Amino acid sequence: MTEEKTLQNATWKRDITLFLSSQTISLFGSSLVQYAMMWYITLSTQSGMMMTIYIICGFIPTFILSPVAGVWADRFNRKKLIVYADGMIAVSTLILAMLFLMGYQSIWLLFVMAAIRALGTGIQTPAVGAILPQIVPEEHLMRINGINGSIQAIIMFVSPMVSAALLSLTTMEVIFFVDVITAAIAIIVLVTLLKIPLHKKAASNEQVGYLQDFKLGIDYIHKHPFLKSFFVFFALLFVMMAPAAFLTPLQVTRTFGDDIWRLTAIEIAFSVGMMIGGAVIATWGGFNNRVYTMMFAGIVMSICTILLGVLPIFTLYLVAMGIFGLSMPIFNTPTMTIIQEKVDPDYLGRVFGVFGMISTSMMPLGMLVFGPLADVVSVEQLLIWTGVAMFVVTVCIKLSKALIEAGKPSIKTE
Repeated sequence: MTEEKTLQNATWKRDITLFLSSQTISLFGSSLVQYAMMWYITLSTQSGMMMTIYIICGFIPTFILSPVAGVWADRFNRKKLIVYADGMIAVSTLILAMLFLMGYQSIWLLFVMAAIRALGTGIQTPAVGAILPQIVPEEHLMRINGINGSIQAIIMFVSPMVSAALLSLTTMEVIFFVDVITAAIAIIVLVTLLKIPLHKKAASNEQVGYLQDFKLGIDYIHKHPFLKSFFVFFALLFVMMAPAAFLTPLQVTRTFGDDIWRLTAIEIAFSVGMMIGGAVIATWGGFNNRVYTMMFAGIVMSICTILLGVLPIFTLYLVAMGIFGLSMPIFNTPTMTIIQEKVDPDYLGRVFGVFGMISTSMMPLGMLVFGPLADVVSVEQLLIWTGVAMFVVTVCIKLSKALIEAGKPSIKTE
């Protein structure tokens, strides 16, 4: 065990650089296709129903697969799972590109593609979350998660502009091929350059049924009070965050005007804020107690949500949106780090699987309530109400002694 730890400490910087580089390349290609498909459907159909179907196709498979994918991430080689997920998406994208070149350009093909990509995401997300502690020493997890958040924010900022430029200069097929190439590069890097030893559970080859394995994961969560509090808090917060996440474009159109540049501006403000926030948390590292960092960021997000509902000047609105984006990595990074530090490595995949179910379902479920309400009351009112609710929920974290205790730095004797 000591020798393995020494080996990790000697090679982890090289390994994490290779791993994050491969994931960045893959994510960039995926983001290009994601935006291209969304805009293609919007421009081709101009139908809200078609966009709704597309969103559902991109959400339901991830939600359904997350529990099983969590079991896979604990039971099998995590690096291979990531490679298989990338490979599945790349092959399906290649087939779609060929069909488009042959003249088959039906919208339903994009719905199928969205569902396949969602399946790949469902497999990949728990594996990526669980594999990082295998590569990175615990004392560096917070910084690496912060850097990873910054990288994702940069891709969120760059990919819509690159995708729009490509759409105006070339065809959908070319964008599909770009995604295939980036996925192939990522797979080659992982397979040929990165060696990650099997974690203990995958190496043991114990014969346990999938349902029993998942049940063991649920029992593990149930027996750890901090995880129960953690997931309840996140479920409530994600529901309350739905109006800020989905209804602000509608609010801007109704209140400030339907100019395209305004909708673009709020996306850019949020993305720039996320980039800065990722750099801040990677450099600062947060408070000594991870949970206090989460609470601080949650309070900032709740105040920004309220401000989005009351600010009458668009410039100030963009500032509030930027600060909201800045607080997201400061909130997400300690969240990931707490799970990676405090959860038994043999259960990490299943815990991230449950976390994935919550993160992918709560906001859409919130929209089932807040979406129809937005046609009855103003979006501004919804933002104020949910902002206040977010503030109350965040402050109430202090009542969970188990969660506060979990936020303290780990002291290991090994």
